[in-house]
Amino acid sequence: MTEKYCCMILRINVDCNACCRKLRRIILRMKEIETHLIEKQQRRVCVCGRFDPAEVAIKIRKKMNRRVEILEVQDFEGGGEDENEQPEKAERAEPTERTDRPRVPMVVYPGQIPSYYSTMHVA
Repeated sequence: MTEKYCCMILRINVDCNACCRKLRRIILRMKEIETHLIEKQQRRVCVCGRFDPAEVAIKIRKKMNRRVEILEVQDFEGGGEDENEQPEKAERAEPTERTDRPRVPMVVYPGQIPSYYSTMHVA
């Protein structure tokens, strides 16, 4: 795939729970989207993965039959590495401190605490 790893924030008017479920099913069926976040009250959807932002917005618009606005697109540099290059860089790099949080949040719904936030203090 030639697409870079990116996160895109969209504005979609999701009126009811049925529309929210429909949007969620559409996003889950799109293979190029790895993670998503639906904020119903703010009418925003954040999707992350390896995709072309315009194509994903058009697909969602056609399947939802609603206006879709692209608010923000953020490209990540490290996401576009080939599988062959990754082991070579790991051998050359010095061991660094590992962070507990992933770079991109997993699927989180309003009122739900992401799984990478620890509930207990770790010393």
